[in-house]
Amino acid sequence: METDHLCIGGGPAGVFAALTAAEHGKRCIILEHNKQLGRKLRITGKGRCNLTNNCDRDTLMANIPANGKFLYSAFSRCTPQDVMAYFEKLGVPLKTERGNRVFPVSDRAEDIVQALQKAVRLAGIPVVHGDAAELLLENGRCTGIRTADGREYRAGTTLLATGGMSYPKTGSDGSGYRLAEAAGHTIVPPMPSLIPLVTQETWCQEAMGLSLRNVILRLYRGNKCIFEELGEMLFTHFGVSGPLVLSASALMRKGSPQDYRLEIDLKSGLTPEQLDKRIQRDLAGSPNRDLGNILHALLPAKLILPVLRLAGISPDTKANALTKAQRLHLGSCIKAVPLHVRAFRPIEEAIVTRGGVSVKEVDARTMASRCCEGLYFAGEILDLDGYTGGFNLQIAFATAYSAGLAMAEQAR
Repeated sequence: METDHLCIGGGPAGVFAALTAAEHGKRCIILEHNKQLGRKLRITGKGRCNLTNNCDRDTLMANIPANGKFLYSAFSRCTPQDVMAYFEKLGVPLKTERGNRVFPVSDRAEDIVQALQKAVRLAGIPVVHGDAAELLLENGRCTGIRTADGREYRAGTTLLATGGMSYPKTGSDGSGYRLAEAAGHTIVPPMPSLIPLVTQETWCQEAMGLSLRNVILRLYRGNKCIFEELGEMLFTHFGVSGPLVLSASALMRKGSPQDYRLEIDLKSGLTPEQLDKRIQRDLAGSPNRDLGNILHALLPAKLILPVLRLAGISPDTKANALTKAQRLHLGSCIKAVPLHVRAFRPIEEAIVTRGGVSVKEVDARTMASRCCEGLYFAGEILDLDGYTGGFNLQIAFATAYSAGLAMAEQAR
């Protein structure tokens, strides 16, 4: 089968690129591994789909921890406001929440997926299913793809939008890296980003299921604090997770996970002096009670024993027996609960993959390969990733839009 454009991957990047090219009157085919388009998109944002971030370009750039300059042109061509307008035109009402995060009003990722599926049908874009086995390469040019069952699809331009290695059951199994390597591309080793963290401290198991709000999480490498943010986090059987932890993990790019440590400020709204006065009031109100019982008014129940152990204070210590030095040390522990990172969780559990096709080998304006004529890239397969908040889907849409436009211009 022959066509103008072939988009390998039916996620947001592949679909958006195909729709962009089709809007310019070009014939497109989408090759998708799964039975349906947008399988991974269905689970993003805990099933709500954080579509983009309603911010300006400078804010976008500030939320890309590496290779941000590569995206300058793509973000100029396809802004968050463009993405929002596009989906509202498709009939999906949107809303902007805390942190400028954009969601469907319905809070259903399925609405985004169905809108894209409908747009693909209306554009007359065939969706074929199968596994991409190898690129068709002729004299330094990509002319299409051969599937695992021997089918060949030839095209003037071919887009690789196969995702990274996170959530492999949705189709992001890293297979696109092999195809890119065959075309001469360098693959920056894939690593997890936006990933829960395994801690050395086993007491996190005691607090499993506890969700903290309005706490400050700090990430240190050596003595240098490289991340500090107010928000939410969660204790698990292996360590910690939640929005703050996922965001912090995106900055753990040098050395090994063991080079990093976390600190949790459990009382972010109080200064050390204010916290000490609060502790004094609680102690004075119940001078003959055990500390393990008094602290219920100050800390979540699951953290009382871990914090007291951290402070070196027995939970059955009477309030009136606590020394000033012990009280001040308790306060300092509450303001800086230490956790030492042992490992990332498996890459399969990551929200996104960092690493992938080196952007040094891709044209930032067109997303065209610098190694192989007729080949383009978009989305997570590239060595690009952002923080939580809709930035990774914005990367997918912006790179796909640039690729779709360029592919339309290059159609034979």
